[in-house]
Amino acid sequence: MMNEVRVSAPAKVNLILRVLDRRSDGYHNLWSLMHTVGVEDDLQIRLRPDSAGIRLHCDDPVLPTDGRNLVVRAAGVMLERAGLSVGLDMRLVKRIPVSAGLGGGSSDAAATMFGLNKLLALGWSPVRLGEIGQVLGSDIPFFFFAPSAQVAGRGEQVTRLQVKGERWVVLVNPGFPIETRWAYDRLASARHLVPGLSPAIADLMHTTQTSWEDILPAMENDFEAALAPSHPILDVMKQALLAEGAERALLSGSGATVFGIFRDEIGAVRARDVLKRAHGWWTAAGQAGASPLACHEAFAFHAGRNESSTAAAPRIG
Repeated sequence: MMNEVRVSAPAKVNLILRVLDRRSDGYHNLWSLMHTVGVEDDLQIRLRPDSAGIRLHCDDPVLPTDGRNLVVRAAGVMLERAGLSVGLDMRLVKRIPVSAGLGGGSSDAAATMFGLNKLLALGWSPVRLGEIGQVLGSDIPFFFFAPSAQVAGRGEQVTRLQVKGERWVVLVNPGFPIETRWAYDRLASARHLVPGLSPAIADLMHTTQTSWEDILPAMENDFEAALAPSHPILDVMKQALLAEGAERALLSGSGATVFGIFRDEIGAVRARDVLKRAHGWWTAAGQAGASPLACHEAFAFHAGRNESSTAAAPRIG
């Protein structure tokens, strides 16, 4: 059995996000087309077979490292379901902004489960991991089916989708979080009925592969209009991305990150750098769909803050 592993945990964007009716459990049904982006957190997990307890070290001092952190909770659930009592040392290097609509916490939790499945030689399928993960967070199951998938229900219904072609994504974050529950409340108060799904989305729901040419015209996010009155900066960022050559730009999740789709790396990197210099926003560029969960050779473990990270995420909550 392996002793330690490193897992890359990618960000996600919602190329489409439709918030539908409210469920009896208080959550909303949704339909989303989710896609990973080559901007990643790094998680290292080391087994301590001769002791018990879960220890997490993180280079972001804002994040808790106790049972409030999804990584610790995910590790605890995995050990409980496996009927095992072993010690774990984990180190998390954050590059994805927190509470930004990019699924960073969910991806970290999925990476924890993915890594422990490998380390403990459990052999659990993506379906089983997703069923366990949905107890912790609605976005977690997606990452076991990445890089691209249709997501429905409250996030537990995941269907892989192959996207033909290549694109690059530029992420822009203004430096503050938007609380998800508050965003849902704003959305509920801003509309009197739930609009039906567009014909383009209906077509996507019944296919297992598509192309960027089909996705781009269908891109929409129900939160955009609802958050516009209270957060006009979101539209400013969107228009800035379009001005720098994005084919389409959209809010991801409930924000506050806005992303743009670019045809190639050169255009994406140029836009990333221009927007950073001009506005001081946190920006990043990554290839669309290039980064499903993946295990790598473990790097040196250090308990302290990682000072060598060159793509640190903003401290926004």
